[in-house]
Amino acid sequence: MRSTGSLFENLALAHVQREGLVLITRNFTSRFGELDLVLRDREVVVFLEVRYRRSQAFGGALDSVGAAKRDRLGKAASLFLQANPSLSRQPCRFDVVAISGSVETPIINWQRNAFETA
Repeated sequence: MRSTGSLFENLALAHVQREGLVLITRNFTSRFGELDLVLRDREVVVFLEVRYRRSQAFGGALDSVGAAKRDRLGKAASLFLQANPSLSRQPCRFDVVAISGSVETPIINWQRNAFETA
């Protein structure tokens, strides 16, 4: 499963890098869970969640980032910023890259500023 996740993270990373985002780190792990990708979009720190669903049958990849997941991502992001004080004063946002389809023909849906955290 980890290799499949890495494959789709790589697809998402390449996609957002083509749009000018710069990778800070990947797979930051905390007690609240993992931040897939942390990037910089000019002065903004972007916490990017990558979701893959082969089918839209159960709501699709974007719908799979529910309230509990958003809460955990927000807490993990806070810990990341505490561990990286040079970034802690930068504006932040949460993006989701939802990927569907196959590895050979992925459909990539990048939702910038996909949600807010408390």
